[in-house]
Amino acid sequence: MTGTPPTSLTLEPIGVLRCARADKVDAPRQPAAAEDLTGVISLHPQHHFEHALEDLAGWERIWVIFWFHHNRGWRPKVLPPRSDSGRKGLFATRSPHRPNPLGLSVLRVDRVEGLDIHVRDVDLLDGTPVFDIKPYVAYTDAFPDAGGGWLAADPRPAYRVAFSAEADAQLDWIAPRTPLPLRERIETTLALGPAPNPYRRIKPLAGGRSRLAVQDWRVLFTHEGLQVTVLRIESGYKLSQLAESLPDPDGVLAIHRAFRAGWPVA
Repeated sequence: MTGTPPTSLTLEPIGVLRCARADKVDAPRQPAAAEDLTGVISLHPQHHFEHALEDLAGWERIWVIFWFHHNRGWRPKVLPPRSDSGRKGLFATRSPHRPNPLGLSVLRVDRVEGLDIHVRDVDLLDGTPVFDIKPYVAYTDAFPDAGGGWLAADPRPAYRVAFSAEADAQLDWIAPRTPLPLRERIETTLALGPAPNPYRRIKPLAGGRSRLAVQDWRVLFTHEGLQVTVLRIESGYKLSQLAESLPDPDGVLAIHRAFRAGWPVA
């Protein structure tokens, strides 16, 4: 069959992903940071998708093709977080800013209930439109000996991340009060390197310290050689934002008020 190729393509989502993370800054930057983070892919009704889901529960992992719905625009050269040798061609990176902002993730299947697929290791954001689902077939989809391109030629040393006694106590206090795996996010981010980086939200401070932002928490740390030491955790809220008179429907401000009462900023 011959003819002029189409110049456009119209896609309709088959469903939407729901999870607890709604903002781009909340999205895990590495697969390890998404481990065990849960979500639900809800397929749209009245499309016979309940029949298309038959036999899916027998698969451990699935490929999910989705839309980076928060992203606008793209550039042909980008600076990946793991690059120490400058900008790279977009198509040689996993940057979410693309001419057609399609994403591809491997998610772990917990169970299928009606039109809902309960998944883990979710590195997507709430409300992400889903275009297709395919089973992950290990023997044909995994190539562990494949070349690593510029990542292999531009290796980044693995940094060791340690926590002070104060930071340990603070993280132990925070852990049962929020679904955010703060300790894991800190470790996976700083293990990539402590240098200032807009993608990892690291900024230098006075006195040889630096600050990492993880959602509404701020992490103060120092580094020497390949050793990174987390000194303390601070709330990302200003005192004026924690006034008792302000509404707090989700209880988030109450957590930060109690935290600041236990560990006031000097």
